[in-house]
Amino acid sequence: MKSNGITEYFEEVELYEEYDGYFCSVADVITIVILGSICGLKNVKQIHQWAASDRVSEFLKEEFGISHVPCYYWILCLLQLIKPESLNCCFADWVYSFMPEKSKNMTISLDGKTICSTIKMENIENPLHIISAQVCEIGMTLAQRCTDDKSNEIPAVQELLKELNIKDHIIVADALNCQKETAAIIVKQKADYLLCVKDNQPNLKNDIEDFIQDISLQNTMQSVSKSEKNRGRIEKRTAFVTADIQWLEQRKEWKNLKCIGAIHTEFTTKKGTSSEWHYYISSRQLTAEELLHHARMEWSVESMHWLLDVHFEEDWCRIESKAVQQCLNMFRKAAINLIKRFKSSNNSKQAISHFMFECLLDHNMILRILNEN
Repeated sequence: MKSNGITEYFEEVELYEEYDGYFCSVADVITIVILGSICGLKNVKQIHQWAASDRVSEFLKEEFGISHVPCYYWILCLLQLIKPESLNCCFADWVYSFMPEKSKNMTISLDGKTICSTIKMENIENPLHIISAQVCEIGMTLAQRCTDDKSNEIPAVQELLKELNIKDHIIVADALNCQKETAAIIVKQKADYLLCVKDNQPNLKNDIEDFIQDISLQNTMQSVSKSEKNRGRIEKRTAFVTADIQWLEQRKEWKNLKCIGAIHTEFTTKKGTSSEWHYYISSRQLTAEELLHHARMEWSVESMHWLLDVHFEEDWCRIESKAVQQCLNMFRKAAINLIKRFKSSNNSKQAISHFMFECLLDHNMILRILNEN
């Protein structure tokens, strides 16, 4: 097969059983599925129909050396041979290749998403819940890990962190993953954490809240405010941060805890003004400006989850194979990664759907996106 950027990283993926690739190699199937996903095709049936058409099959042969497009059933069979854990390692190696050399201080956001279609599937005992790690500044998913049910997210996040090269970066996570063991793992990996503190850590939250809500103490903290207007709504975010934490009884329980902070958000619309507070702990001595930046980046992974549902209708995927569902999840993320990188390189404000449709109409756009990466 001709080298085509991304798929060369997946050629050494491990399989559950030996396969000689007589009619079509697993690498060929990976290429077909990723290319179909770049075109915005929502499921394997659509991808097969697209790839088997005369125009596309000739394109696949000329540009990627794929002389035979397997049937729909055989594509599923080959996808089922792939070990998701091995595919995830290949995926991470690919994304690492895009990160700036000797990069530091990037924000890596962690969050989980349940694929809703798996909740009542007979062949899948527990709903498929996938934890994703997102490199926020470049807008690319770095890696993922599957767990049975959201209730197992905490240990899954901890195992994922152990597998990643996160040195010198800052890990942001929601309140569910505000755990002492998770913080210790991040520090052991020579990274820093910024964790949102809510009611699952009641004593810690109450102490930070009492400190910050005391106006005389709040006035001693470094602060910064930013406002933006979007679709008639004005949002003002004010960050407060302090490294004065000698009074905090729990500080020794959290590895390398250096500062606490808070963000007060005010929303103003025609209906009035509402506000909310979020509290944070960090192993890095952040400025108020840095707290605002890294905390805002946490939403990057949520945005990616939204894209999976909007563009690929992932929550409606009816394939009753956990392995295939995981593989498709990674290939869809790969497609989003590629298009977002192309958008960034070309300073384009066009929607992702615009490029997907253009790829569907024009094979040259597919090649442009691949060559950009």
